[in-house]
This record gives sequence, structure tokens and C-alpha cells, in this order.
Amino acid sequence: MPEEFRVTPWEVTGDIDYDRLQTQFGTTPIDDALKARLEKYGPLHPMIRRGIFYSHRDLDVLLDRYDKGGDFVLYTGRGPSGNTHLGHIMPWMLNKWVQDTFKVDMLFQMTDDEKFLFKEKLDLKDTTSMAYENALDFVALGFDPKRTRIILNTKNIDRLYPIALRVSKKVTFSTAKAVFGFDESTHIGQIFYTTLQSVPAFLPTEENGRQVPVIIPCGIDQDPHFRVTRDVAPGLGYPKPTMLYCKMFPGLSGADKMSSSDENATIYTTDSPKAVKKKVGRAFTGGRVSVEEQRQLGGNPEVCAVFKYNYYLFEPDDEKVNELATKCRNGEILCGECKMCLVERINVFLEGHQDRREKARDVVADMTYDGFEW
Repeated sequence: MPEEFRVTPWEVTGDIDYDRLQTQFGTTPIDDALKARLEKYGPLHPMIRRGIFYSHRDLDVLLDRYDKGGDFVLYTGRGPSGNTHLGHIMPWMLNKWVQDTFKVDMLFQMTDDEKFLFKEKLDLKDTTSMAYENALDFVALGFDPKRTRIILNTKNIDRLYPIALRVSKKVTFSTAKAVFGFDESTHIGQIFYTTLQSVPAFLPTEENGRQVPVIIPCGIDQDPHFRVTRDVAPGLGYPKPTMLYCKMFPGLSGADKMSSSDENATIYTTDSPKAVKKKVGRAFTGGRVSVEEQRQLGGNPEVCAVFKYNYYLFEPDDEKVNELATKCRNGEILCGECKMCLVERINVFLEGHQDRREKARDVVADMTYDGFEW
């Protein structure tokens, strides 16, 4: 992979060239023809329309099956290492669109074991507690409680482990090194963990006693996990999972991915209005050095974190987002104005989300897989 950026399930750095990454991983672009096909099932989600979800594996194959009356299951997840931020929320929103559009069941995997194994300072008590808090954010988005089950790896390991064992016999250390970058200093817990992320892709087939494929909408940084999953599936008698990949949600600092470790450039779902205002006020923009120069030469929305937040999440109307970009380029709007508008939009969203998050405490226990207790 080119030195200027690095994308793995645990690290994303540098300025990402998404077209090159797509070629590197061997995924297929979501072209206009596929978008037109998706629109036949219902209104197209803005993230697909704008190319934020931009790449896939076998989406056309899954739709062919669906058109013939075949069912499928939705699968996504979260590695609970800290508070939920907007970068986590973004792909979950697309998952909700899939559930609402196709009326499908959903598995949401909380990989508390992963974060214990990959984060030196976290113990299992920490990751389990964080899993509960993250699950509240997931439930608050409005997933159908009758169709959605939350898996917590350490609580549901009795159901996961037999499948993980079968997967592990199909994955050599040579493959793990090549795909994940493991080396001789990697402890064996990290190596084995990768088999567990494959399991929910195979659970529906196990539970139903017949072939039931899954679709996994997630960040393209997770592709290495599911390349392995897809490789081992046929040999184990399971259908290959369909993948739907998105670009990374940007940080307020101008980085390509919002990072939990950079609190000043990250909007958490639990942030106060004051915190949001402070963080957005410091955001990287495409503006000029002075008001006069901005009015004369205009700004550059393509590099502006404030514009990207509207483009990715907070302005679903294409005409309005294009108008905002034009006004920026023409110097008709200043960065301070854009920031104030974004602060208001984020805080309106968070006010509603935080209210639903509290109400989620009453239902999250009913959505657990096999009824485990947090």
C-alpha cells in the first residue's frame, strides 16, 4: 500500500486515496446502474447517492437473490473502546436504512474481547461497560427491536466459539500475517480474535439450517476481516457475506477519519451544546486568511471539515448542499457563519439523540442475543 496512507481494521492514517484503496482491496464501485437499481426498492439514501458508501462486494448477487424471494440478514458492529462519536453513528444510519427498506433482521456485534486484546490499557470490565454505553447509541437510532439482536462476544461466546473454531482451522498464520500485518511480536489472542468477527456472518445459516446470507455495511477499513470471512465461507458450507463499504467520517481537524483519541476534533454523542460549539469553533476550514480575501477569492469546500459534516450527515438535500458549496467558492458566506449553522444542526441532532439514548435503557436488555444480562 502507498506510504502516504495506511488503512487497517485498527489504524487509519494519512490522506486516503479511496479509488486506489478500492483497487488495492479489489472491491467494486457502486456505479450509477447499481444506484438506479437500489432506488427501485425505496428512496436512495444520501450516503449512497453521494458516494460516501461507494464500494461493494456482491451487492448485485444479493439483490438478485432478494428479487427471487430470498431472505438475508443485516450485520454490523462496534469495538467498544470509548464513547460513541459521529464517525460510528454514520454507518449505523445506513444500516437502519437497509433494515427499513428491506425489512430484514439485524445482528449487532459488540467486540469487547477485541478491544481488550488490542488496547493495552483496557480490561474486560472496561470494554463490557463501554459496550453497554455504545449499545444505547445504536438502539437510539431506532432499529426495529423485534428484528434486532445485540451480540456481546464475552457473553455469547458459547454460541460463537464452535463456529470460530471451524473458521480458525481454515486460516493459516501466513494468511493472517499477510492480511492483518501480524508478526512474531503479535500475541496469540489478537491472532485468534480475527476468527470471531466472521461468526455473525454465518450465524443465520446455522440458526435456520439453510443458506441465509448477510450484508455488512461498514467502513472500508474493515475489509481485511471480511476478505478472510469470504475466503473461508465456501469451504465451511456458508454463503459469502455481501459487503457495502463507506469512506471514513472526517475529523474536525481536517483528518480523513474522526479519531476517538483526538477529543478536540471529535463530536461524541454525549457532548454538551457548549462542547460542540467549542469544537466546531476550532474546526479546520477551507477559508482564507482574512474576510476581505474570502469575499474576493472564495473558500475551498472540498477541504473544509465544516462542509464535509454537512455533506456526510447534516444536509440531506442535494440542492442545498450544492448551494452551500457554491456560496463558499464565491465568497458569499464566511467560515464563521458556516460554523454557527453546523453547531445548531449538531446540537439539534444530539438533543434528540440523547433523549432517545436515555429511553433506550428501557429496551436494550430485550434486544440482547440469547437474553444475556449486561
